[in-house]
Amino acid sequence: MALNLEQKKSIVAEVSEVAAQAHSALAAEYRGLTVEKMDKLRVTARDGGVYLRVVKNTLARRALAGTEFECMSEGLVGPLVLAFSMEDPGSAARVLGDFAKDNDKLVIKLVSIGGQLLPASEASRLAKLPTRDQAIAMLMSVMRAPVEKLARTLNEVPGKLVRTVAAIRDQKQAA
Repeated sequence: MALNLEQKKSIVAEVSEVAAQAHSALAAEYRGLTVEKMDKLRVTARDGGVYLRVVKNTLARRALAGTEFECMSEGLVGPLVLAFSMEDPGSAARVLGDFAKDNDKLVIKLVSIGGQLLPASEASRLAKLPTRDQAIAMLMSVMRAPVEKLARTLNEVPGKLVRTVAAIRDQKQAA
């Protein structure tokens, strides 16, 4: 169905606004996927904090212009679905990667993060990045480790004294 100029402008504005707030972006070719599988992908993406949109490539180029994902413009060829990570940088890569494991017709073509275009093979590395909560938990465990070690070390001094006194007591009782 053909879009009129106002609809095209609204799509470009919407995608541009999302791209300005996104952490990372991926483009995947979906040629051969059924409507049911695409709907399933959309539901999974929505649950994973990923903005997913099928946009004509010319409109996508206009929407990405002026954003950090402008580097993807030249690679926008063929039927592509755009996925933007809204919560953490790896969420779009996780959603598309997990979906691509079960559906070989979904092929990740472009990966962009921080204004750089990465090879499509980097999507798996991007998917392995920790979520925000996981990163905070790792940071807290690193910060907590020295305090715990200090507490164990300070606790060892009176424990060693008690063991020494007990050993002297046992020695005197044996004598």
